[in-house]
Amino acid sequence: MTTGAFGTSRIVKLVCLLVLFFGLWFTPVPAGLTPEAWHLFAVFASAIVSVVLNVFPLFTSSLLACGIVVLTNTLTPAKAYGAFGNAIVLLVVTAFLVSQSVVKSGLGKRISLYVVSVFGKSTLGLAYSIFITDTLIAPGFPSNTARGGVLFPVILALAQNSGSTPDDENKRRLGGYLMFCGMASLAITSALWFTATSGNPVGAGLAAEKGLKIDFGSWLLASCVPCLVVIALLPLLLYRLFPPGITATPEAPGRARQELRSMGPMSRHEWITAITFIVMITGWVLAAPYKLNLTAIAITGLATLMITGVLTLDDMHEQGGTLVTFVWLAVLFGMSGQLNEMGFMGYVGERLAVGLEGLAWPAAYVALLVIYVLLHFGFVSQNAQVLALLGVFLDVGVKSGVPVHLMAFALLFASSYFSVITPQGGSQNIIFVASGYLKQSELYRLGLLTTLFATVVFLLIGTPWILWVAG
Repeated sequence: MTTGAFGTSRIVKLVCLLVLFFGLWFTPVPAGLTPEAWHLFAVFASAIVSVVLNVFPLFTSSLLACGIVVLTNTLTPAKAYGAFGNAIVLLVVTAFLVSQSVVKSGLGKRISLYVVSVFGKSTLGLAYSIFITDTLIAPGFPSNTARGGVLFPVILALAQNSGSTPDDENKRRLGGYLMFCGMASLAITSALWFTATSGNPVGAGLAAEKGLKIDFGSWLLASCVPCLVVIALLPLLLYRLFPPGITATPEAPGRARQELRSMGPMSRHEWITAITFIVMITGWVLAAPYKLNLTAIAITGLATLMITGVLTLDDMHEQGGTLVTFVWLAVLFGMSGQLNEMGFMGYVGERLAVGLEGLAWPAAYVALLVIYVLLHFGFVSQNAQVLALLGVFLDVGVKSGVPVHLMAFALLFASSYFSVITPQGGSQNIIFVASGYLKQSELYRLGLLTTLFATVVFLLIGTPWILWVAG
């Protein structure tokens, strides 16, 4: 078989995709759903499958899906395009643009050289430094997207200073390994700390309706053992699943210290970038208690960097990939939100959950957790799934005899660690995906395997731990 642009392999995949789409579209609408909800699912599912099968790039699939849902009156133009003004989408794009200042000013190089001087004897050491850094700063960030905006420029500088670029296939894998470590770290540290993502308090509120009171301390007590096990093992697992190519760098720390000395003191642009980031981070940390808008903080930071000349309009023009990311994220985010609003996600969750009633509680517990994790293939937002399904699954689990604290914590932790199951599974992923270091097929493979690994750890280690400490 040929694999060219119009080769037999791609034609076969395209035919399969069309069969899937028209098969779903013309299937009788299930009772309890509107035709619009079912047809939107057909378009959304086909768009995701087209990316998984590598029929079309994510950008192309998203554009096509957006056009179809509007032309078929499945969604109104206002609903189809509404996510282009969504605050989370704008935050992701703005954070990506702001991060370029860390690289351009030289601050990223300085930080990365310091990290290399301490941990740089191996690529694995760099990966662990990413996880450790994220673990330490996570409790102060109510947004994992904002936290990704802090980690990304440092990881990008680490990759570039190691000679890794997206265009060089021989050296790309080192950067890809570090980028995915950043994504995976954000997923697991969000499960570790109650305050690491806005979805955690939302889910805790749903658990409170079942009489389970969760605060910072009780959350950390239940999460610490399974999360720390994943943090300890995941960099090594990813190292095996996606070998970075360059492994041992024994001379790197010495070279890094020498280059740091040659850089001299921080430049004006470095100081401006550092101060701007410190102010932005402070704003993000204080966002919840002082009701500050995360996106507005990022936009103000970007404006500051442009006013001071750290970033220019020419720098913006060079970031063509940012526009591509903005478009496909907005389209998929909007479609996922509409599926939720139309009741499709709740419908699926209820049907799957109700089908498990009558099972022994350990079997129901495992099945509910696994289904809940796999359903994230259809969501672009962690919070959307928490709001749509967590209460439903918790209710069915309790009715099946699962201890309420076990079912609640299992679902709450999963709502964070499943975010890497797809590239669009969490808005914090997008900034790393847009770096170009990882191919779509690699992202889906690594994301699925990472999520399965975390699920197994939380089932085998987390279950007895939660039953012991929270019972």
